[in-house]
Amino acid sequence: MARKIREDFASSQVEEQPTICPLCERMIPAGDEDAHHLVPKSKGGKQTVLLHKVCHDQIHAVFTNAQLAKSFSTIEAILENPDIQKFVAWIKSKPAGFSGSAKEPQQGRGRR
Repeated sequence: MARKIREDFASSQVEEQPTICPLCERMIPAGDEDAHHLVPKSKGGKQTVLLHKVCHDQIHAVFTNAQLAKSFSTIEAILENPDIQKFVAWIKSKPAGFSGSAKEPQQGRGRR
């Protein structure tokens, strides 16, 4: 019984590590995370990464699902895009909880 109490106490004392957005490298506040499928679900993707909602929205404003599946299925590849680099430079100066909107999709670009 005492062991169970010690284990419960010890597990309640462990602080959760903050989630860091791999796109903008800012902390993601609880409730502001959005799961991004590295390969879109419509293209058979299963692996996800947690991003800020605004960062996730920006990815889908810039790329079509076909582009994401074919050429931009990693964060590293996404970060090589000049439009994403410009967005990241802008968003890095915002506080972690900033919830501005992504730019509108360009003509011919698809949302999720």
